[in-house]
Amino acid sequence: MVLSDTDSKKPHRQKMKTGPRPEKAGTPRQSFADKPGLEARAAAAKILGAVIDRKTSLDGMLDPGHGNPSYRALNEADQALVRAILNTTLRHLPRIEAAIRGLIDTPLPEGARALHHVLVIAAAQILYLDIPDHSAVDLAVEQANRDPRNRRFAKLVNAVLRRLAREKASILVATAGTQAMPAWFFERLSFVYGPDAATSISEAQLQPAAIDISVKSDPEGWARRLSGHVLPTGSVRLAAFEGGIPSLDGFADGEWWVQDAAASIPARLFGDLSGKTAVDLCAAPGGKTAQLVLAGARVTALDQSASRLKRLKGNLARLGLEAELHEMNMADFSPDTLFDAVLLDAPCSSTGTTRRHPDVLWTKGPEDIAKLAALQERLLRHAMTLVKPGGVVVFSNCSLDPSEGEEVVARVLADKPEFARVAVAKEDWPGLEDAISPLGEFRTTPAMLPATEGIAGGLDGFYATALRRSR
Repeated sequence: MVLSDTDSKKPHRQKMKTGPRPEKAGTPRQSFADKPGLEARAAAAKILGAVIDRKTSLDGMLDPGHGNPSYRALNEADQALVRAILNTTLRHLPRIEAAIRGLIDTPLPEGARALHHVLVIAAAQILYLDIPDHSAVDLAVEQANRDPRNRRFAKLVNAVLRRLAREKASILVATAGTQAMPAWFFERLSFVYGPDAATSISEAQLQPAAIDISVKSDPEGWARRLSGHVLPTGSVRLAAFEGGIPSLDGFADGEWWVQDAAASIPARLFGDLSGKTAVDLCAAPGGKTAQLVLAGARVTALDQSASRLKRLKGNLARLGLEAELHEMNMADFSPDTLFDAVLLDAPCSSTGTTRRHPDVLWTKGPEDIAKLAALQERLLRHAMTLVKPGGVVVFSNCSLDPSEGEEVVARVLADKPEFARVAVAKEDWPGLEDAISPLGEFRTTPAMLPATEGIAGGLDGFYATALRRSR
């Protein structure tokens, strides 16, 4: 999709050590609203600062009802532009910063974060988005001129970005070797998966996620109707399409729901649940709950968030499915009767979802992973108290870090002899054999599932294992 905005006046030239002599920068003005596109860029720069400097969730900042005021004040088209700019910026941030460093003789002053964000937002448009270069340059110069903190750097902004626009082909080649994720996380991936696999994961997360759907029945038929492709998980991956999800055939009739292919794996590990009871302990938005219902179970679903539970209820209603819903923290759940199947898709760092949530690696750190791993262990131990002998607990999350998956399960099993892994057989999952570990656990990464003609590849990074209680 072409992202464009109203053409602006031509950018001013000004002096840079390695560039041509520029013209004088424009005169500062007081209001962003008098220049088309400027409010959107200002909002993008402000939100970028909140994400990378204050570790604020991008989803929270872009929430239509409670998000950043500068974003909520924009019209729908400008909001879409801001989302595209921010997602692109966060995916490519290390390379963008490397490109800017290569064009500045001396580092930006300490504390010049607002200036940094203006440059980065503009550079993302020039290098990676289909936006006229002169618009990106001009609007960045205007931002600098209108901010007392940055006004004295307006000439620098103009010169750096104009040169970036002229030399972008060579700059893209020069920065292609820069790892496109924070160093701390790439080092963790390299230690676990090896440098080559870590690089493949890093490159894969640069591509936005495709739209995968889980269907009630007949995935081949729905793939034909929606011009999609059936994945090894049984999900249907859609090609690019015009319009929104609700406009697609079958959505209003409740024939399918959006769910990443990897996220559909955990519930499938139970197999047929006809006549059995199941509980989904962290259920919203409800994709896995729907899978359990369709597998034949009588399902209880929990979520501690009233708003998320409301969303779950609405999704089940659209699908024509029923479950017993409870608003509560799963750690407080103590039913009178144990379940045949217990699904714990645990809270985690979400580092496997960076194709759709590129802010994750900039808002989380090693300390967050350690805290979440400890939480997961507590929740898993509680989940194990809810399953009857002979029943199965499936534990999963969307982290790429084994400290939130394999290591949690290994610790718990060490003092829970009544539980054992139910190994997944590779022959039962053709096309995903590489995602199954020697212990029979699932470990997917964004680098798995190659693209096909017209259909994107990849899937979320996910961990999932099934644990059966023997007594």
